[in-house]
Amino acid sequence: MIEIRHKTTQDVLLRLDAAKSLRQQSLASARLRDACLANQDLREADLSNADLRDCDLRGADLTGARLNHSVLSGANLQGARLDAAQLINGLLIGCNLCGASLVGANLRYAKLAGAVLRKADLTKADLSMADLRANFEEAKLNGSDLRGANLSGANLVMVNLEGANLTGADLANARLLRAKMEGMIDPAGRGTVAKPSQVVKKPPARPWWRLWG
Repeated sequence: MIEIRHKTTQDVLLRLDAAKSLRQQSLASARLRDACLANQDLREADLSNADLRDCDLRGADLTGARLNHSVLSGANLQGARLDAAQLINGLLIGCNLCGASLVGANLRYAKLAGAVLRKADLTKADLSMADLRANFEEAKLNGSDLRGANLSGANLVMVNLEGANLTGADLANARLLRAKMEGMIDPAGRGTVAKPSQVVKKPPARPWWRLWG
């Protein structure tokens, strides 16, 4: 039997009588706000549409987990592992993802405004069309898909953007000090950028194929 408890009051939020582990468990649409799930094995678990607001998920292993449309706002995911996790349309506003691993994760259309992702690893993650007005200082975004993402005002100091695709992304007022950008495709669809000052921070008013004629 497994019991998931409230992180402060220790009240039981969910009991799984026949389960020995949370790995691959179906927890879709579960109401687990303020739950303590620190260091839990949640690999390949189905948490789609779950309410995980303000949860303690520090050090949790969510590799390959399904979290599409889940609400994780205010959750503490410091040092958590979310490699290849599905977070499409996820709500992660104000999350703590410092040092988290999201290699190959799918965060398409996710909302991470106000989140802190210092030193997080988002190598080859799909962040297209996501709201990324967050703190990515020293994060790895190399090879990531950032097409159409909102990075306005984002902290991208010392971020690795090598090989990332930022076509159509909004970088207005973003901080790109000492960012690595070799092989990056900038918001205007141009290739390798040598210096942050050369980044076009806003895409052209019309698609490039309509600029002539």
